[in-house]
Amino acid sequence: MISTLAPPPDALRRLRAVSLPGESGSLRVACPEGTEEAVIRDLAFLTGLSVEAVGTPEHELRDLLSTEASGETTSQTLRPAGLLTVPSGSAVQVVDAFLRGAAERAASDIHLEPSEAGLAVRFRLDGVLHAAADLPPHRRDEVIARVKVLAGLDIAEKRRPQDGRLRFTPSGRRPVDVRVSTIPTTSGEKVVLRLLDRDRVRLDLATLGHEPYVLGALREAIVRPHGMVLVTGPTGSGKTTTLYAALHEIDRQALNVTTVEDPVEFEIEGVAQVPVRPEIGFSFAEALRAFLRQDPDVVMVGEIRDRETAEVAVRAALTGHLVLSTLHTNDAASAVTRLVDMGVEPYLVAASLRFVLAQRLVRRTCPECRAPLAPEDLLPEERPFATPERPVWRGYGCTACAHTGYAGRIAVAEALPISDAIAALITDGAGPGAIRQAAAADGWRSLRENAERALYSGHTTASEVLRHTLA
Repeated sequence: MISTLAPPPDALRRLRAVSLPGESGSLRVACPEGTEEAVIRDLAFLTGLSVEAVGTPEHELRDLLSTEASGETTSQTLRPAGLLTVPSGSAVQVVDAFLRGAAERAASDIHLEPSEAGLAVRFRLDGVLHAAADLPPHRRDEVIARVKVLAGLDIAEKRRPQDGRLRFTPSGRRPVDVRVSTIPTTSGEKVVLRLLDRDRVRLDLATLGHEPYVLGALREAIVRPHGMVLVTGPTGSGKTTTLYAALHEIDRQALNVTTVEDPVEFEIEGVAQVPVRPEIGFSFAEALRAFLRQDPDVVMVGEIRDRETAEVAVRAALTGHLVLSTLHTNDAASAVTRLVDMGVEPYLVAASLRFVLAQRLVRRTCPECRAPLAPEDLLPEERPFATPERPVWRGYGCTACAHTGYAGRIAVAEALPISDAIAALITDGAGPGAIRQAAAADGWRSLRENAERALYSGHTTASEVLRHTLA
């Protein structure tokens, strides 16, 4: 049965939602991808019904809106369109199609997810997973085995996680390196392939999207002869890319630049890059100690994970070396307390730390179809940001952005130079709140503030600001 209690038409227009067939006593609607929670909240409040919101690609949603406007009924079951047409040939052909299709769409990851229904294939595009294809159960094991062969993994070992690498060459492009990770699940092995595509990554600080004052502060920090520069954020926030771009601006002809990474993602000319080898005890800390006997000027540490690495990095920064590294913290000020929690004395943190950059990657609105929104077009999450003087923007979807409204990603960040006043607070054991307050007196702006500046300039959307930053 189709629900007999229809939602208010004006609410559907405002939410850009279309009623779909559903069970009696419930409501089912199609809506723009990424707005499902807001649509459920608003329609449940207005109708008192249980609401199911189906995130729908923009081109499909436009067809549904046109169909509704013409008075026709919407009876089909919606499924997001897959990104690939899977060849019916061998597993070799199928895996080749996945790899080449992901490279063509600038995907950062391929997820192969087993279940009783078969194998779901998803691509991560601009930080968001999208359905690419579904394979039947009889293709599941042979496709996963093919990936394991290419990555040099043991195809007979299905009980333990495995890690490997492979390389393939898209048509007319440079080779793409791929990191492969497998884990055993109750339905079979789940595989994730991380594409390290040099052609898609521009290692140039000026193109990352940072605010001019953030970019200027970072550049000032990396030309200093010594001290520690940290980039913080969650996994996938572009920390390593920012450090690589910073290395490109350092005079590698006049300086001895060395990195230790897990693993080395991109090769940089003029830089000695060393991968860690935990299986033989060659850790970040061990590599750092070796570097200090190699007359280094600049050292990049892929990540400070433990007390030993933190202590050696601080010692290097205090003895005339520029040390670049990353930490997993939510904001810049929390990097200080993270180092102290690892066991580094506050006075050593104050003496060595010169600059902290906390960043996120947000999806960029498509320049071909983005537009400022009129008040009547605002979604619930957009209303708190919009004012008559400062409208918010949204991409409506076009062929240039594959009807997503987004094209690529940009970095939003907060920059925290360690001034004398902040160094004194660190020595006294001050917490992140006191550090932020002192930084604000010098003009510091938070991640949220800089994300909102990107929103008002039309470079991202309210949903991206809310997804990646805290008020």
